[in-house]
Amino acid sequence: MAPSDKLEVERKYTPRESDGLPSLTSLPGVDRVGTPELQHLDAVYFDTQDLALAARRITLRRRTGGADAGWHLKLPVAAGERREITEPLGGDPESVPAPLLQLVRVHTRDHKLLPLARLKTHRTVLPLQSSDGTVLAEFSDDHVDAQLLPAPDGSTKWREWEIELVNAPRQLLKDADALFAAARVPAALTTSKLARALGSKYPADPAPVPKPSRNAPASAVLLSYLHQQVEALKTQDPGVRTDAPDAVHQLRVAARRLRSALATFGKLTDSGTAKPLRAELKWLASTVGQARDAEVMRARLREMIDAEPPELLLGPVAQQIEEHLGAIHHDARAAGLAALDSDRYFRLLDSLDAFLESPPLSGASQENAFGTVGPLVSTQRKRLKKSVRAAFDEETGQIPEDAPLHEIRKSAKRLRYAAEAVTPVFGKQATTLARAAEGIQEVLGDHQDSVVTRETLEELAAQAPASGGNGFTYGRLHALEQRRGDDARDRFIREWRKSPPKPLHRD
Repeated sequence: MAPSDKLEVERKYTPRESDGLPSLTSLPGVDRVGTPELQHLDAVYFDTQDLALAARRITLRRRTGGADAGWHLKLPVAAGERREITEPLGGDPESVPAPLLQLVRVHTRDHKLLPLARLKTHRTVLPLQSSDGTVLAEFSDDHVDAQLLPAPDGSTKWREWEIELVNAPRQLLKDADALFAAARVPAALTTSKLARALGSKYPADPAPVPKPSRNAPASAVLLSYLHQQVEALKTQDPGVRTDAPDAVHQLRVAARRLRSALATFGKLTDSGTAKPLRAELKWLASTVGQARDAEVMRARLREMIDAEPPELLLGPVAQQIEEHLGAIHHDARAAGLAALDSDRYFRLLDSLDAFLESPPLSGASQENAFGTVGPLVSTQRKRLKKSVRAAFDEETGQIPEDAPLHEIRKSAKRLRYAAEAVTPVFGKQATTLARAAEGIQEVLGDHQDSVVTRETLEELAAQAPASGGNGFTYGRLHALEQRRGDDARDRFIREWRKSPPKPLHRD
């Protein structure tokens, strides 16, 4: 069986042993029921000892029997919907395939995956077909025998019905709900067979995330934002491992937002806990993000070379740039992946989970959000204004150096993230402030990209003669980058003088 990835949309029901099937052809669109197929399924479910996957409503199993024997990883998408990724059985029944491990490592970390339960299912599959023979869905009547591992001690048995869509719209499931409710067959209380097998051992739903508002405690603003960003970081982790587009960038942004929030709203927490977290988040963003920086520069220089007249490209410039930045990208990606598999990263994740589970909050965190978080955002706006004032030359009215612009960009970024966090409290004011700060960040991001690209071009120009190249084209590209950087600097100065970010009003 080849690896596959599909969206599973289904409903489960809990009939009694004596219940007969209602007429499935009474479902709208179902013209007939196809030939029954009997299957004997034997599945072993895996998880960490502390049920890290089950806590996230993820299931991982190795199943024999049926048409889709193999390893199955199911990731929740929405109610009644799961993303199912499959891999072949392989030779070792306890060796989880690496592609599946990559997708859950952010949850399992350095803990071993162990056999958790064994479920044997006697299944009768009935294809539900339209008038033209199209299979709309599959109905399964399952008799399940579940044993917990590693030492089976008795078993749990039950009957379960399941309808999984194949080519039907989701309305068919609503119609099935009505059909079975009329037959007094209730919907299943659990989303997976494993949950029913584990019973009271199955992890409870997580506590609800605090909802920020004007009258809520200030802590709700911080904790809600931190929850969002920790979840974003965990969501992007598998994509970084599998080289999904934009995953590195999004993971780095989540880490930066977390770090920024812990700094901006430091008054609300115990600094002894938050400060080490900020340091580790800085390490993560820097280490994992280096590959992204090399890729961005690569794309930037490719675009510039493609726009140059061929007669001005002296020597193997494109090849030398590709080899240089390709090697940097390769090494940076390897370093980033090593970081994601390191004990340091896993302990950072543990610390973030612990922070959210038992937040080390200060007394100020219990004060009214509207009156507390506004001044903290204002502090970031003042910080930005101060960095801008420090950068201007009093005589020329210009910003003569590159380094201060980078500091201004970092201040704008922190202001943007702070404003985003307080949007539930300040609404449109905060959204407007965040957009203004983002505009500064983007313009000065162009400037910083130009600075770093020029440094690389200088390095390549110095190396060119030794490898049969010519420094002329590198000098030309450097001049174009210089102009691009100057344009970004001028654009920032114009926009700042015209409309600097406006403060929040607490009226």
